[in-house]
Amino acid sequence: MNMNDPIDELLGEYAEQDLALPGPEAAPAPAKRDLPKLMRKIPVTLTLEVGEAQISLYELANLQAESVVELDTLAGEPLTIKVNGTAIGRAEVVVAGENYGLKIVEIAGLDLDQLQP
Repeated sequence: MNMNDPIDELLGEYAEQDLALPGPEAAPAPAKRDLPKLMRKIPVTLTLEVGEAQISLYELANLQAESVVELDTLAGEPLTIKVNGTAIGRAEVVVAGENYGLKIVEIAGLDLDQLQP
């Protein structure tokens, strides 16, 4: 096995284990407490959704600089946090140094099975 392979680096100590098919003599799967360690380097995309608006193609074609499109989110209302497109909570926009950041207002229990790749 080539330890310079990216998947081997990601899996670390798990790449060294024998991955035999389950059977009467198969070693037990890694405990759930090891799962975060295994997943630590997997990248996800975190976005903050401001809102949405339904407009016609005609209105879209007529958008230009200085146009304003009203969104369905009330001003001052917490915004939706999404991970890979799946809503996981709500947050407020803050200034973090020279960038925008988000301050968590509420976060739902993370169900990693629902997150889309």
